[in-house]
Amino acid sequence: MILRQITLIALCCLTGLAVLAQNTERKISIIPEPVDINRTGGHFTLPAKITIRSAESPEVMNTASLLKSRLEAATGASVETSNTDDTYTIRLQLNADEDAVLGKEGYRLQVSPKTIIIKANQPAGLYYGAQSLLQLFPHEIESARPVKTEKWQIPCVNIMDYPRFAWRGLMFDVSRHFFTKEEVKKFIDNMVRYKYNMLHLHLTDDEGWRIQIKSLPKLTEVGAWRVNKTGQFGTFSPPTPTEPRDYGGFYTQDDIKELIKYAADRFVNIMPEIDVPGHSLAAVVSYPELSCTPGVEKYSVRAGEPIMDWSQGAPPIAMLDNTLCPANEKVYDFLDKVITEVAALFPFEYIHMGGDEAPHNYWEKNPAILELMKREGLKTMEEVQGYFTRRVETIVQSKGKKFIGWDEILSGSPSQSTAVMSWRGVDGGIKAANSGHEVVMSPLTYAYLDYMQGDVAIEPKIYATLRLNKSYKFDPAEGITNVNLVKGGQANLWTENVYNMRHAEYMVWPRGMAIAESVWSPPAKKDWTSFYPKVEEHFKRLDFAETKYAPSIYDPIFQASAGPQNTLMVQLSTEIPGLDIHYTFDNSFPDNFYPKYTSPLIVPKDANTLKVITYRDGKPIGRIITVQISDLKGRIKKK
Repeated sequence: MILRQITLIALCCLTGLAVLAQNTERKISIIPEPVDINRTGGHFTLPAKITIRSAESPEVMNTASLLKSRLEAATGASVETSNTDDTYTIRLQLNADEDAVLGKEGYRLQVSPKTIIIKANQPAGLYYGAQSLLQLFPHEIESARPVKTEKWQIPCVNIMDYPRFAWRGLMFDVSRHFFTKEEVKKFIDNMVRYKYNMLHLHLTDDEGWRIQIKSLPKLTEVGAWRVNKTGQFGTFSPPTPTEPRDYGGFYTQDDIKELIKYAADRFVNIMPEIDVPGHSLAAVVSYPELSCTPGVEKYSVRAGEPIMDWSQGAPPIAMLDNTLCPANEKVYDFLDKVITEVAALFPFEYIHMGGDEAPHNYWEKNPAILELMKREGLKTMEEVQGYFTRRVETIVQSKGKKFIGWDEILSGSPSQSTAVMSWRGVDGGIKAANSGHEVVMSPLTYAYLDYMQGDVAIEPKIYATLRLNKSYKFDPAEGITNVNLVKGGQANLWTENVYNMRHAEYMVWPRGMAIAESVWSPPAKKDWTSFYPKVEEHFKRLDFAETKYAPSIYDPIFQASAGPQNTLMVQLSTEIPGLDIHYTFDNSFPDNFYPKYTSPLIVPKDANTLKVITYRDGKPIGRIITVQISDLKGRIKKK
C-alpha cells in the first residue's frame, strides 16, 4: 500500500512537471515569421523593476518609450529608460560596425535568462526587434491595463530577422467615410505591430475631399460634406436639396503634420492619394468649372446612390460626369495648386494620383475633348486619359516628387520614373516591370480587404470573397522577371461599406497578418499549416488589445450543386482542419448534439433554411450561420 502511494505521488509530480513544462514551452508565434529563430533553452522572467538602456538618438528613444509604455501598462512594473547605466534589463544597441546581413530594417534579438539585447544597424531595426520581443510575451502584454499573472516570462531565443521588401503597405480609404485623426493613429498603432511601414491615405473621391488645400477652400467647405445615409452603399436614394449635408470631415494641414510626425515616430511613411481624373465628384461639386459637362453645378457630393453602370465592364458608364476635364486648362491650374500644397506637407517621395476607373462616355461626345484629340493627334479615350496623366506627371515632378498611380496609367505611356501600383490582378505589375517601371503589387485577387472574409450569409455583402488562406498566398514577386523593380506589396481597405473604426479593424485583421508575412518573410519561411495556428494565438492578443477581428476561419465554406432527381446538394468544408460542422434544416439552432457533417447533404424538399455551426474538441468555435435555401439554389452555376 505504501509503495503504491509513493508511486502515485511520483506520477502526480511527474504529471505536474509535464504540465508546467508544457506551459513554459509555449509556442513562439511571431507574425510576420522571422528569417531565423533559435531557442537557446531557459526563460527570461521580467523583474519588478526594469531598466531599458538605449542610445541618446531620438529615434532610438522612441522605441525605448514604446517598450516602457507597453510594459508598464500591462504588467504594472516600474520601467526606467537610461543612456548611461551599465546595468540593464533590456538594451537597444545600434551597431558600431554595420551588420551586412541586416540592412536598414533588420535586427538581432537575444534573450538570455537575465537580459534582453536588440541590435540593429538603424533605429528602424530596433523598433521591429521590439515588436518581435513584445510578441514573445504572453497575450496579456497587449492590455492597456495591468493584468495579474504569476510570471511575465518569455523563452530564451536568438532571432535574426530582416524584411523581404522595403514597401510594406496598407491603404486606408478615409474618403468614402471620414475617420478622425485619432482613429488614423489607432490604425497606425495596429499596423506597426506587424511591421508595416507604409500608410497609403486615399484622401479624395466622389464621397468626400479630406485634406485642406488653403488656396482652394471650397474643397473642404463643400466637398468634405454630404448627406448621411445608412444601409447598403450603392443603393441609396439620391440626396434631395433639403437633406442636411453635415456628414463628413477633413484633416487640416496641421492635422496632417501631426499624423506624419506620429507615423514617422513609428517608422511609417504616409503617402497621399489625390484620385484623378475619375473619382473626382467632390472636387467637381466644389468647383464646377473643372468639368466640361453642362449642368454639373446641380451635382452634389455622392452619398452612396448609384452613379456608375458596370454592366458593360470597365471602364464604367457614368450616370453623371465625375471626372476632371482633360481639355480644360483650369484643371491643370487647379491640380498645380493642390499638388503644390500636398508636396509641401508630405515628406514621402511619391504622390499617388489615382488614375483608375475613369469613365469615358461623357468625354466621347464633348466638343472640347474632340478638339483636344484633333489638336494632339489622340485617337482613343485611353490616349486622352494618357495625355492627362502625362501633364499631371509633369506637375508632380516639378514639385520634386515622384508620380505613382493605379495600373490604368500604363495605357498613357508614363515616363520611366513613374511607379505603378498593380490592383487589377498581377498582370499590370508584370507589364509595368517588363517596361522598366518600379512596381508596388496590391492585386485584388489577394490584397483587397474590403472583400468578404467568409460566406455572404454572415458577412456584410460585397461583390467578392477573399479568405485568409488566399491572402496568405500573396507573393509580390509573382511572375516578375526583374524582381529588383518590385518595391513591395500592399493591402487596400476601401471603405464604401465600412462605416466605423470597429468595422475597419474587422476587415483588416487577420488578413492584414497574412499580407504582412507575405511582404516581410522569406518565401521559404511561409507555411499555411504553421501560420493559421499563429493567427489563432494572435486572436487572443487582439482580445486583450480590444481590437476587433474577423473569426471567419472558423466558419464553413458552402458549395451548392444540382443533386440527383432535381435535388439540391450542399457540400461543406472548412478553411482550417480539426473542426466539426453540425447542421440542421428544421430552423432550430444546432449544437454538438445535432448531426455532424460527414458527406454532401441533400436538402429536404420543403426546407427553407440551413443552419450550421463549427465545434472543436466539443466546444463551439464558429458562429451560427443561417443560409436561405433559396440563396443556395441561386449559387448553382448554370451550365
